[in-house]
Amino acid sequence: MREVVAVALLFFVGLVLLLSEHRWFKRPKLTDRLAPYAPGFAVLKRDGVFSVASFGEVVAPLSQLVGERIARVFGVSEELGIRLRRIHSPLDASTFRVRQVGWACAMFMLGVLGAVALRLPVIVAIPLVLGTPILVILILEQQVIKASAAWQRRLFLELPVVAEQLGMLTSAGWSLSASLQRVAHRGSGNCSADLERVMQRIRQGLSETEALGEWSDLAALDALERLVSILALNREAADLGHLISEEARSIRRENQRELIEEIEKRTQQVWIPVTVATLLPGLLLMGIPFLDALTLFSSP
Repeated sequence: MREVVAVALLFFVGLVLLLSEHRWFKRPKLTDRLAPYAPGFAVLKRDGVFSVASFGEVVAPLSQLVGERIARVFGVSEELGIRLRRIHSPLDASTFRVRQVGWACAMFMLGVLGAVALRLPVIVAIPLVLGTPILVILILEQQVIKASAAWQRRLFLELPVVAEQLGMLTSAGWSLSASLQRVAHRGSGNCSADLERVMQRIRQGLSETEALGEWSDLAALDALERLVSILALNREAADLGHLISEEARSIRRENQRELIEEIEKRTQQVWIPVTVATLLPGLLLMGIPFLDALTLFSSP
C-alpha cells in the first residue's frame, strides 16, 4: 500500500510539472504579458512554485553533486561543462545533470515497480533497483564522453587542411583575424564551428591570442596547442605563413603515423580468427591419440 501511495504522489508531481508548461493550464499574469511592450520596464522571468524551472533550480545542485560523484567513482575526471562546450551542446552542465538524475529516478521507480510486481527475492531486487539508475547515469555520461572523443578526433583530422589554408592566406597578405574569419565562414567542419566561436570571442573584446588560447584549452589537443603557439607570433614573426605551413606538414605526418598504426593493428586482428581456426583442429587431432594413450595406460 505504501508503494502505491508513493508512486501516486510522484505521478501527481510529474503531471503538475508537465501541465505547468502549457499556457492553457497556467495562464500568465497580465503584467507579465504586457511587460515586454512597456518602455523602461525590465523583463523578468517569473516562474511559479509548481513549474519546471523552479523545480530545476531546487534539484540542480543536488543533481550536479550526485552526477559528479558517480562519474568520479567510475574514473571520469574531465569536467562535464568542458565536454559539453567542446561539442557545442545547447545544454549546460546543470541542465544535463538534472536530466541525467531525472532519468535515473524514473528507472529507479520502474525497478521498484518491477521488483514488487514480479515479487523478486531481495538478493535480485536490490541490485536491480539500485543498479539500474547508476547504469542509466553511466550510459548518458558515456554518450557525452564518446561525442567529445569523436569531436576531438574529427578536429585532429581537419587540422592540417585548416592550417594550410591559414598559411596560404597569411602568406598572401591577409591578417590573422581576416584569415580566421574566412576559414570559419567558408568551412563546414568542426574546425569551422570552433573558429566561429573564436571569432565571436574576439568580437566580445578578447585579443586573437586569448581567443585562440581558449580554443586550445577547450579542445585539449597537442597539435592544436602547437599551432596556436605559432599563430600567437603573428605580430612578431615576419614569415608567419611559412611557419604555419611547416606546422601543417608536421600535423599531417602525425596523422599519417596514426593511420599506419591503426592499419597495422587491424592487420594483426585479421590473424586472430585464422589462428584460432588453425589451432582448434590441431588440438582435436592431438587430443584423440592422447586420450587413447591414457586409456591404454589406465587399463589393467
